[in-house]
Amino acid sequence: MPMIPLDSGDGQSDKDVRRRVNAALDGAGRAIERASDGTGVAERLALAVKSSELLSSVWTLPPAQRVMFHPGDRLVDIPADGTPGFPAGKAEGQRFIDLSSGEISRFMGLMYANGVRGSHRRLLIILQGMDASGKGGIVRHIFRQGDPMGIHYHGFGAPSEEELRHDFLWRIKRELPRDGWVAVFDRSHYEDIIMPRVYGTQPESVWRERYDIVNDFERSLVADGCSVIKIFLTINRDFQKGRFLDRLDDPTKRWKFDVSDLDARERWDDYMQAWQEVFERTSTSFAPWYIVPANKRWYSRAVVSELLRTTFTTMNLTWPALSCDEDEARARLSL
Repeated sequence: MPMIPLDSGDGQSDKDVRRRVNAALDGAGRAIERASDGTGVAERLALAVKSSELLSSVWTLPPAQRVMFHPGDRLVDIPADGTPGFPAGKAEGQRFIDLSSGEISRFMGLMYANGVRGSHRRLLIILQGMDASGKGGIVRHIFRQGDPMGIHYHGFGAPSEEELRHDFLWRIKRELPRDGWVAVFDRSHYEDIIMPRVYGTQPESVWRERYDIVNDFERSLVADGCSVIKIFLTINRDFQKGRFLDRLDDPTKRWKFDVSDLDARERWDDYMQAWQEVFERTSTSFAPWYIVPANKRWYSRAVVSELLRTTFTTMNLTWPALSCDEDEARARLSL
């Protein structure tokens, strides 16, 4: 039976809301333990689904609905320091991430096993955002319990000379996930729309036609079994300024700072306008955009974790059956 989402907390004290959130997390934790101890495939999968539903019940409105881009939404109007849909605080959010990341690891193993057996199911996660929006932290925190086998991470910078000799999707296609794998793109083919527009490096006719090319490309991926999650981490200028100053102040973080970050910051409004049109033109039913407030790191990580885990559950995968005669295998092992 589907879990009923927690109330938003209207008319309740913060203490009552946190108690209810922690009760749901306690239930999810117990289901996760039982799933690990279960013997049968059906039992384990049923408990995994239950634990995922309990985790989802923490949200007053599923992130897939709350932060999905809808016609009429304006990027500049979205509060970057908000936590829409999550009724509790950082401590509960971090606990949610810890539990959810473990379940993500379980589902990743399941998808990988199916990929080995010929399934085309795979997942592409696209992370975009202004500098210092936390794209790298998303990867480290959400996948920290995952098996490196089955995860492919790639960051896209300015195209190399070789890449410029090909069409703009050439370098993207080379990094797509294999069957059963998860690929995480830190920046993506959308840079080939944004950058030419903001800096005027290519005629408008060139970058503008890429909207339709990208939509066709992502449609073909989804049709072939590749789920696509597109996330834009939105921060405000004051938050970015603080992050940049942290990098300048801390000798261990100075390697992250580049003067080009300041060039982009000076064109902030141009970037916001460019991304607004990207969302309007490429947020589709098969590959929607999710605009995630990211001033509070724990919140953005919780949202991405929820989006990822629920995407896995909708795949309805089961563990592949043994591909040989079990009795014969056991007989050979007894020799």
